[in-house]
Amino acid sequence: MNDAKGLNDEKDYVISVNDLPLSERPRERLRELGADKLSSAELIALLLNTGTRGESVITLAQKILVRFGSLSMIMEASLEDLKNFRGLGEAKASKLMASFGIARKIIREIQENENESRLNRKKYNPITNPEELHRILISKITNYSKEHFYVISLDSRNNFTGLDEISVGTLTASLVHPRETFESAIRRHAAHIIIAHNHPSGETDPSEDDLKITRRLVEAGKIMGIDVLDHLIFTKHSYMSFKESSLI
Repeated sequence: MNDAKGLNDEKDYVISVNDLPLSERPRERLRELGADKLSSAELIALLLNTGTRGESVITLAQKILVRFGSLSMIMEASLEDLKNFRGLGEAKASKLMASFGIARKIIREIQENENESRLNRKKYNPITNPEELHRILISKITNYSKEHFYVISLDSRNNFTGLDEISVGTLTASLVHPRETFESAIRRHAAHIIIAHNHPSGETDPSEDDLKITRRLVEAGKIMGIDVLDHLIFTKHSYMSFKESSLI
């Protein structure tokens, strides 16, 4: 009877980081080697601190990586996706979400600073190459699961005067209105603008809505005296220019 009780106690025991051998504890390895030398599983284990009944926190962290595929995929997971993973629950899932949320904000700050520096260098140079503009735009986005709509303002000589994010849509729709589109252009005293948005699908072919929105903004620009020179649809790796495709 005592042996059976011992087995049950062992089965119900939640294994924490402190139960691991000293040489295998992520916190000690972090202190000795630094965060850069730790594996992704070890870093996740540090965040979670405890595993599940009969399963170490390192094993749980490894299973999470196998399930989602990579740290970037965990970053994109929803709270529900994480909560539904066996061994996490709301507290641990929330901790992961918060940690990756901080990471996302850091990435955004770094990219915005780099992008601002790049744009400042181009401030008085004409922007005529869609490929150059594509490189600038992809540095602005950290979450490609939603549509981001941008307005690039130019002066009468096509010199860059500003780039503004006008709206962030959903997987199925992007909220674009002439009022918001031209508000930033007017504020920046733009003579011309280029509009741009990403496709979460990874395809650059324009939808019927994209064509309608473009025609609507081109007509609005004529009324306001601000030409819409181009519309870029872009993904991480490619883009489509309405001007190059003779659609504008």
